[in-house]
Amino acid sequence: MPEHVFVCGYPGDVGGANTELWHTVKLWRRFGMAVTLIPTWKADPAWQRRLEEIGCRTVESNPDNLPNVAGLAGSVVVSMCNTKFLDAAERFRELNCTIAWVGCMNWLFPKERLHYRRCGPFDRYVFQSRHQHDQLVPQLRRYGYDDRQGHVIRGAFAIEEFAFRPRPHAVGESFTIGRISRAKADKFSPRTWQIYGRVPHPVRMRVLGWADEVRKRVGPPPRWAQCLPEGNQPPQEMLATLHAMVHATGQAVENWPRVGLEAMAAGVPVVTDNRGGWPEMIRHGETGYLCNDADQFAYYTARLAYDETHRQQIARQARASLESELADPQTIWTAWQEPLSPP
Repeated sequence: MPEHVFVCGYPGDVGGANTELWHTVKLWRRFGMAVTLIPTWKADPAWQRRLEEIGCRTVESNPDNLPNVAGLAGSVVVSMCNTKFLDAAERFRELNCTIAWVGCMNWLFPKERLHYRRCGPFDRYVFQSRHQHDQLVPQLRRYGYDDRQGHVIRGAFAIEEFAFRPRPHAVGESFTIGRISRAKADKFSPRTWQIYGRVPHPVRMRVLGWADEVRKRVGPPPRWAQCLPEGNQPPQEMLATLHAMVHATGQAVENWPRVGLEAMAAGVPVVTDNRGGWPEMIRHGETGYLCNDADQFAYYTARLAYDETHRQQIARQARASLESELADPQTIWTAWQEPLSPP
């Protein structure tokens, strides 16, 4: 059984990897793992307090000072989709650290490729979805990756942080749909407003993750849409205002989308793309809806709007799936033990 792990990186409020890191170290602590975090390269005081409350230790350092971090040499080091870690990865190798890399994308960073060309692959890899595994492994094999180095582990998710409170929807009331993401243009379909505007029911739209680059891609919002910058509202507050999450994306293909887990936990049925990691997260027609085109987005959103009994049933089934399958703490912890174990 592993006893201690170092993490190169720090949690944050916005972004899948930043939020997943918090949920992951929280899971490790639940099962007694000692965790020391090395932020890259300055600790956020608010997050440091939260981490200390669950028993984590923070050590501030920099690439040149890493040899002076007590216990780091020869340890297991985990980093989650952190490009600043990639800049310093060779320093960790020089200290004979066993590196477990958790890349949250479906592609390799340019810095990652450069590192592999110089030093070869990392010791261990964690993929959050089978889709991500299948996308990345052929790329990693070019640098000497072996299948024994890889592990498919669902992203840890602290369900207790999201109260299950489906917002009631009355007949004749506008149906409030929304989406949450980072404010990146490739997260949005260029036909965003046309897709949502085709729903055959009066709707209001709320977007959390708006910026000028998104506006340039999708156009100005219609009068029935409210657009907020990323981080403007905690996801729990945003989700409490929605009847459904309708998440049509653009060029970015989601690996294991945390916004889906958050919505399922809060009781907000998800209507989304039938691609990437979504089909591994959602059972079509049981715990949400998967769409292949704009017509399906409109149809399934309208079905949820017109049938409140069905919408509430989807919400309950999604929450149950999260608790028993997708985010079961014991299952995820068991899967983590091998990549966290000393060599």
